[in-house]
Order: sequence, then structure tokens, then C-alpha cells
Amino acid sequence: VELGVPFSDPLAEGPTIQKSSLHALNQGVTLSDCFEVAAELRRRGTRVPLVLMGYYNPFLAYGLEAAAESAQRVGVDGFIIPDLPVEEIGPMLGACHGHDIALIPLLAPTSTNERIKQACTSGRGFIYCVSLLGVTGARVEASPEAASLVRRVRQNTSLPLALGFGISRREQIDVLASSVDAVVVGSALMDIIANAAPDQRVSKVKEFMEGLGATSQMTGGTH
Repeated sequence: VELGVPFSDPLAEGPTIQKSSLHALNQGVTLSDCFEVAAELRRRGTRVPLVLMGYYNPFLAYGLEAAAESAQRVGVDGFIIPDLPVEEIGPMLGACHGHDIALIPLLAPTSTNERIKQACTSGRGFIYCVSLLGVTGARVEASPEAASLVRRVRQNTSLPLALGFGISRREQIDVLASSVDAVVVGSALMDIIANAAPDQRVSKVKEFMEGLGATSQMTGGTH
């Protein structure tokens, strides 16, 4: 499960997650609050892996070592930081490895073969493959660039591959299921939550996930 860390300038996000991030910031939500959400999930018995996805500045302001220590303490398993290039991951990677936190790299269709090799060497947990050029947000069709990216990444790692950005329909997943271990669905879920009545949100999300086929043939299912 991916927990988003709100940030004022989420460059990779489309309108849906930009809006949710702004709403969280207006409520005063910080990285510390995200750690507390993770802690509460663990107290309630949640056993699935938890990953914080956010931009580098909040982690830097919190302190890299402190962020990794807090993550380990509350039961967060990894970080995804979209604006942290592989060439500059050293300090964050060191802090994460010191506290058994996976720093999960993102690779895009424009990633060079050399960058793919670097990311696969340093990555832990899984590799996040960005399915398209552009920002997050629900699309109708699978990206034509996705298959080529997945093939190139597969040649360099045995880690599971998750594909994200723009996934919102069962038809997209059916096209991708044989080549990746998981897909990441974010904006489509946020739209459902935002548009549903409070007492219907859980049932609407469950209905949507069942429609995506959470028991698909991918190794990891639909996440």
C-alpha cells in the first residue's frame, strides 16, 4: 500500500493527486503525520507492506537519517521519491539501508540503459516502472511505451516490477499482466473516494478493485 506524502509542488502528479495533496497541506498534514498514519495501520493489524511516496524536500527537511529511523520504528517498508535522480541517491540510500528501508527507484520510457542498470543495482523491494511520458492520472488505454520499458528493465534485475501512472481500467491490466508483477492505481482510486458519499467509499473502492481484477494472473496481483 502506497501512502502519499503531500507536497506543494508535486511535479509528476496530475490534477487528481495535486488536488488531494493541496487538501492535505491545507489541513496541516506533514511527513510526521504520514508516519503516524502508518503506525496506526500497524496497530490495527495491517500486515501488507507500506511504502511512503513523496518528494525529496519533506524528507530532507525532516532529516534523512531521522526519516529512515522513523519509518523503521512505525513499520514503513520503503520510500518512493520521484524527484530524486539515481545520480544523487547516495545520502538517502545510506540512511535507508542503515534502517532496512527499501529505496524504490522509478524508471521511465526515457531512461537510458545505463540509468536502468544503476537503478536496478541500487534498488530494493521492487522497481517502479513509469508507464508513460507525462504526469499521473487515469487514462483509457495502456501506454505503448510500457512494454518496451518493462523488457529493458527485466534484462537488468530479478526484482519484481510494478507499473504505474495512468492505470485505471481492466483492459489496460489485461494487456500488461503477463509482463509485470503488479500495477499501481492511484488517481482513479482518489477520484472514486472524492466523489463517493462518506458512507459508501469503502464499498465503492471494493467494487472498483474487483472490476480491475485484483485476482489477475500477475505475480503480485493488483496493488
